[in-house]
Amino acid sequence: MVKRITIILDDDLVKKLRLLQSKEIVKSTKSVSFSRIINDVVRKSLK
Repeated sequence: MVKRITIILDDDLVKKLRLLQSKEIVKSTKSVSFSRIINDVVRKSLK
């Protein structure tokens, strides 16, 4: 199930997440959403 949640991120975190996103875009032939990057990072950190 997908839920829409509004969060506020610090600028430095957004910059790091965007950098991760750009690296994933280069590696992939498909689009890589910002939401997907956030979900991946949160999943990894909660393991």
